[in-house]
Amino acid sequence: MSRTLFISDLHLDPARPAVIAALAEFLQNHTDCDALYILGDIFEAWVGDDDDSPLASEIAQLFRAFTAAGPALYLMVGNRDFLLGEDFCAAVGASLLPDPTPIDLYGRPTLLLHGDSLCTGDAEYMKFRAMARSPQWQAQLLASSIEERRALAAQLRKASKDASSNKAEDIMDVTPSEVDRVMDEAGVSLMIHGHTHRPARHQVAHGERAVLGDWETKGWYIEASSSTFELIEFDINQ
Repeated sequence: MSRTLFISDLHLDPARPAVIAALAEFLQNHTDCDALYILGDIFEAWVGDDDDSPLASEIAQLFRAFTAAGPALYLMVGNRDFLLGEDFCAAVGASLLPDPTPIDLYGRPTLLLHGDSLCTGDAEYMKFRAMARSPQWQAQLLASSIEERRALAAQLRKASKDASSNKAEDIMDVTPSEVDRVMDEAGVSLMIHGHTHRPARHQVAHGERAVLGDWETKGWYIEASSSTFELIEFDINQ
């Protein structure tokens, strides 16, 4: 049966070997799917496609083996790995998607996003997002040494963690009116995103908003076919 899978927010990091192992197992077990979409924050941090770390090499190898087995692999950047680029995707046989990306999911008009663009209540973050997604800012950053980029990534992670601990919960979730506006503008009845780490299926004005969960002690994925659409949870062995 033809089926398509969606995951996001793996936050791959050498400090989280259980999640890396869970991804390896997930990819091995799903080489019979048509396509896998990973909707951002694949990595806890990504300093550029010239990253020569053991983690970058290991994940590239996993992705290459997956695409060599037949499925299509589509990657979208998130707020942690916004420097992920075409070179990495070409090296692993994946396609890099813009955020947002509309697709036809078995006849259902669908919009794919990382999800951070929907959190318009967090004005401070939206300002950072606009800067981080700017091609000029990225080019300037990528012109610095990989050591400098790693130092900046560590600073950004700490700043993000500190900021999140001081923000109200509702600010870090999507803005319902923005969801309605974006779905209406795109002409879709289904939206799939991650980012908020609040896995659920919501009925909204224009249809459904499906939210993927982050991978930590549990993993999450959506499996879609012409007759099914499921948000599935599984345990990650620690």
